[in-house]
Amino acid sequence: MNRMKYLTGMFAALTLFLTGCTGEDEIADIPNPELVAVAFFDALYNQKDVKKAASVCSPKLSRILLHYKSPTAVGRHLFNMQYDQVEIKPDDSGVKVREQFKEKADVILYFDGTYQGDRIKDVKRLSLVQVDGRWMINKILKDPF
Repeated sequence: MNRMKYLTGMFAALTLFLTGCTGEDEIADIPNPELVAVAFFDALYNQKDVKKAASVCSPKLSRILLHYKSPTAVGRHLFNMQYDQVEIKPDDSGVKVREQFKEKADVILYFDGTYQGDRIKDVKRLSLVQVDGRWMINKILKDPF
């Protein structure tokens, strides 16, 4: 009987351990820079997880994000955008151009969401670089509009 309790406890602990390890690496394993950028903002605005968002940033940008601590502060100060809920879509018109420059990508994202009941649309540009086969957000670029 004691052995059964021990095995049940070990199984429960192992299950919790394995499910707890999947959080931060999800974004870093995405092989497409457009989807990495979408997942970055999704982690920030919809999941409210600054650490997950920072996991795909360059060391300098990651340090800045983690300095602000809360996703609300990051959105307000770094991106001048606040959302309660947002849908993010990449601009896929530049995909063929990106294929010529495999280590770098500039991504344009379209945001459509709500903040305190008001609908807000915005556009952001990011520069991503490939480091050791993983796409990392390097810079937040000036808006083209």
